[in-house]
This record gives sequence, C-alpha cells and structure tokens, in this order.
Amino acid sequence: MLIYNVTTKVAHPIAESWLRWMQEEHIPELVQTGCFSHAVILHLLENDDEEGLTYAVQYHTASREDYQRYLDQFAETMRKKAIDKWKDQVISFRTLMQVVH
Repeated sequence: MLIYNVTTKVAHPIAESWLRWMQEEHIPELVQTGCFSHAVILHLLENDDEEGLTYAVQYHTASREDYQRYLDQFAETMRKKAIDKWKDQVISFRTLMQVVH
C-alpha cells in the first residue's frame, strides 16, 4: 500500500470553501480516476496557523503502477484545476509514502 500525500497551506479567507471543494469535488474526481481507493483529509495540529490552516490529504493506492498512471494521465489536469480555482491562496507539496505496518 502506498500513500500519495498532498500537504497544503490554505489561506484563512478561503479555508471553508477550499475544504468543501476538496470533499465534494476534488477528492471524488481524483478517486474516480481509478488510481486510488480512497482519501483521508487530516488537519495538522500544533502547527503555525498564522498564515493559514494546514491540511494533509492522503490518497491510498495499491500499487506503484496505479500511482504512476495517475501522474502520467491525470496529475497535470488535476493540479491545474486547483491552481486555476485557488491561485496563490494555497501552497502544496507532495510526497509518496509506503505503508510499512
């Protein structure tokens, strides 16, 4: 099992709208690609929230091949949608992790 983790700092004025968009549009669309089985949204605690709230969204996938298929076929379009909608009010970084236990 692999987890594609996207950590995002979200500006306060759009935080509620961004979270609703993630839950109702972005995550369902990403899971519908068939590359991921499900996703979990986490709010980072004990974090400096002065400039915005920080969330981690963890997309679960069974294989490196499914993850690579996402990168090859869907990632650019999905990232563009987010950038077009939220502009510079969100900052994200991505990591790939393997579940050990």
